Amino acid sequence: MSRPPLTFVVGTGRCGSTAVSRVLRLHPSVLSLSELFTTLEPGALPEQDLDGEEFWEILASSRPFADRMIRDGTPVPEHLYPRSPGRFTGAGGVPALCLTTLPHLTSDPDVLFDALRPVLTARPAGPAAGHYRALFAELSARCGGHAVVERSGFSLSLAPRLRQHFPEARFVHLYRAGPDCALSMSRHPGFQLIEFLADATHGSGPEAPAKLERMLADDSFDLTGALKRPVPVARYGALWSRMITEGLSHLDALPPGTVMPLAFEDLLEAPEHQLTRLAGHIGVEPDPEWLDAAGGILDGGRRGTSDVLPPSQREALLTACTPGTRALAARARRTQAGPGRGGRS
Repeated sequence: MSRPPLTFVVGTGRCGSTAVSRVLRLHPSVLSLSELFTTLEPGALPEQDLDGEEFWEILASSRPFADRMIRDGTPVPEHLYPRSPGRFTGAGGVPALCLTTLPHLTSDPDVLFDALRPVLTARPAGPAAGHYRALFAELSARCGGHAVVERSGFSLSLAPRLRQHFPEARFVHLYRAGPDCALSMSRHPGFQLIEFLADATHGSGPEAPAKLERMLADDSFDLTGALKRPVPVARYGALWSRMITEGLSHLDALPPGTVMPLAFEDLLEAPEHQLTRLAGHIGVEPDPEWLDAAGGILDGGRRGTSDVLPPSQREALLTACTPGTRALAARARRTQAGPGRGGRS
């Protein structure tokens, strides 16, 4: 039996991907999974086989950063669970699967969480991908949609592992103009913490995530102070450039026809055309009612937000974004020139 279509929408984060998840959720043939894999990181895609109980532990374990933000009364915007609270709390820990993925699909994530547990924990040992496909199938049966589209922010670096575990998958690379994306990063607690960590760990490499988790688990750690410290917006431009240039190298390694590039600005400018392209890539029909409803979600006012910065800050930000902007332009030229590695839809 053939597998249902599977597509991953990857990007830097703060590139319009949350809006895309909301748009996809409206399509009757799409199971829209929001923030699944990056929420489950680290350890979302283990190399070794695992049984159903071990897989459930990945889904049901909590995340120190999310719990701490919930306890402090300032959950990150993508985490939907705290806004319609159920039985889980930041004090006791909110299962990672419940933070965004399940509330994106249902108004009662606790009920869906409880229904998934016996099905998934009963599974025999096997590769992680098989367990995830079982999760997708169960969610499709309960929430509708046969084409699975997973979208996570900050996910470009996951593309090689996603391809390794799901060789049948297609990809959409969603990107946004560097200065606007970087400015949005500078206002988001997740990216603010990334920059704090870069300073606090002094390039400690593989140990950095573990150190961050230890800090966040300690309530004496001044998270508010860490997030409020001043950071030049140009640093977020440099972060965006690094993520784009490294991410494009990952996408270039994928087979031709696997990746569809999608600029958020193009989606705002011509939603019907771009959503029709997107529907074809993920394997569904561009339903007219869906196109009409989706257009009401996309906010054209999000273009050019960095134009309001003082001239000196904007100039520094543009300079920091130059490597990523050039890399995107070079890839677009290769795509337009004809078939090549990656980038062809």
